[in-house]
Amino acid sequence: GYKLVRAALEEGLRVTALPGASAVMAALVLSGLPTDRFLFAGFLPPRSAPRRAVLAELAGVPATLVFLESPRRLAASLRDMEALFGPRPAAVARELTKLFEEVQRAPLGELAQRYEADGPPRGEVVVVVGPPEKSAAASQADLDDMLRQALGHASLKEAAVAVSAATGLPRRAIYARALALKAEDDG
Repeated sequence: GYKLVRAALEEGLRVTALPGASAVMAALVLSGLPTDRFLFAGFLPPRSAPRRAVLAELAGVPATLVFLESPRRLAASLRDMEALFGPRPAAVARELTKLFEEVQRAPLGELAQRYEADGPPRGEVVVVVGPPEKSAAASQADLDDMLRQALGHASLKEAAVAVSAATGLPRRAIYARALALKAEDDG
């Protein structure tokens, strides 16, 4: 199904879903992201630190992630997702099956910027985040760049989890490299 939705979206066609019992399923289908494997994670904690802890646990899950979110916390949650997941493709769906249905699709950072600038949207919000990409051969320089970027806005542990999820490399090895980089940069 997601391949059909993606093809229709690429052609500029409007896609909608018939009303159902679950906004989660409608958002997943309309997102244009892979539907073969997904995890519904419910509502995230309202404060950033606990929210980041939950997101760190989910960073390496090899599936599309689906969250419900308060419109007031949407921009902050998207920023936290970007910090831990990197620039994954995502969709914010609101008012599904209603007159003002809207689905915004972009990388997490772009969505965060949009909702920071526009303010909280109205209505029920579902956030869908694409699965981590497995890059087979990240060079050491690329890995260091990714770690430095992640360390710029995340804790050591969160940065290691995010980079591990993005590269598919073992988290323990990534954490050790992040420690070494932090020591180099501090020293």
